[in-house]
Amino acid sequence: MREIIVYQWVEQILKSQCQQNLDETKQIIPAPVRPPNNILHKAHAPIMNNPGPWHAFFTLFWRDLLLAIHRRNELANPLLFFVLVITLFAMGIRAEEHDKLLAIMAPGIIWVAVLLSTLLSLEGMFRSDFEDGSLEQMLLSPYPTLLLVLAKVSAHWLVTGLPLIFLAPLSGVLMSLPMDDMGTLLVTLLLGTPVLSLVGAIGVSLTVGLRRGGALLSLLVLPLYIPVLLFAAKAIADSTLGLSVAFPLKMLGAMLLLWLTLGPVATVAALRISVD
Repeated sequence: MREIIVYQWVEQILKSQCQQNLDETKQIIPAPVRPPNNILHKAHAPIMNNPGPWHAFFTLFWRDLLLAIHRRNELANPLLFFVLVITLFAMGIRAEEHDKLLAIMAPGIIWVAVLLSTLLSLEGMFRSDFEDGSLEQMLLSPYPTLLLVLAKVSAHWLVTGLPLIFLAPLSGVLMSLPMDDMGTLLVTLLLGTPVLSLVGAIGVSLTVGLRRGGALLSLLVLPLYIPVLLFAAKAIADSTLGLSVAFPLKMLGAMLLLWLTLGPVATVAALRISVD
């Protein structure tokens, strides 16, 4: 009986000691405090407001535009080359009796100058991105690569093709092109210059990893430019002769839709091959 009483007494002492230790521990370690709901909302805001693919498209588009503005030499070289070629042809054939001949040759000369000027600006489309590693990051990004490639092609056309369109009236005057045919010239440039950028992007993506890929780029791209040259020159020539220009303009529009659909896909595939 005494042993049982002693055992119960020891047990009570141990329980009281354990309870005292537990109370002291609670005082030392405070209970976790749950942050307010607005703090949790702010913490998850960047994830919830993750920018979409179109935000990435316009971000890359404006980035390339700003880079082109800062690189004024690369921006001005194709335009100066275009004006120089047109001026040399106009001065070389300038004579009263040759004005009619110059007007007949004007469509082909203007479009050859446009092709060569565009070719001068193509190599810089992906070169700097490849050298600094941002091209690889673009291919690995979670955003659609097709959309990012289309952003770069659009920026290239805006800084190269659009200024050439603005220079078209000047080139037409220098080449004695009738004023009635200026509208046809502008339409052919509006439909044809985007095709030049889309096709050129494929060639650049294939040669971006080469040290001196300029010659190979010309060999790859120029044959694909020939249909654009033929139909654009035919449209202007038919307008000069008073014929219908519907067929060549429709063909230029069809080529624009075709390359707008297939061009970015081929460019992405070629970029992956070049980077890997």
